[in-house]
Amino acid sequence: QVQLVESGGGLVQAGGSLGLSCVASGYIFSWYVLGWFRQAPGKEREFVAAISWSGDKTYYADSVKGRFTISIDNAKNTVYLQMNSLKPEDTAVYYCAVNRKRDRYEFAPFYANWGQGTQVTASS
Repeated sequence: QVQLVESGGGLVQAGGSLGLSCVASGYIFSWYVLGWFRQAPGKEREFVAAISWSGDKTYYADSVKGRFTISIDNAKNTVYLQMNSLKPEDTAVYYCAVNRKRDRYEFAPFYANWGQGTQVTASS
């Protein structure tokens, strides 16, 4: 059973930066994809970015391209999300999860083993 724990959220002014971490425990198959999603109050959970466990493929939502970077450290079983040029609309709880279906990396129902989430707030 894979378990994921996110950390690194906080409060930052618009235009600032934050880095999130997601530590995975349990057995991770090389073909897994790890994804970051976010959910703002009253809104649906939305895709942010994803990365193959091997680190050779990355996927981004259009809203974060050029501002956010996803990366992975296999030795530490950790996936990172570096967020730059944060906007108030980036404010949400950020979650990481595992996609085992090798498909639809932007589709939340294809993910499992969700972490508890970490709050990110970008104030205007």
